Amino acid sequence: METDNQDGMLETRLVQVRGPVQGIGYREACVRQAQALGVTGWVRNRMDGSVEVMLQGSPEQLANMCAWLIDGMSAALVDELEVTEVPPPFARFDYFERLPTL
Repeated sequence: METDNQDGMLETRLVQVRGPVQGIGYREACVRQAQALGVTGWVRNRMDGSVEVMLQGSPEQLANMCAWLIDGMSAALVDELEVTEVPPPFARFDYFERLPTL
């Protein structure tokens, strides 16, 4: 059961991951890492070759997930990580999932 304190610490960030990150299992690895960290949201490939990730969790969870997005998968060569904070009010995510390519 969540407490009001946890609700107050909930943040949402939209992340664009640029570089050679498609076609190497990056999204599946991202789902596993997010679930391990307790982060909710989604991940999807973009037609421009980037990967887009919506993250929701505590500031510490999101910092850990962003660090993983950069260096967590050795086959991924991340050139740029663009993080945008999504201001409240925002939708609440119940789990982390992989979405179809946009």
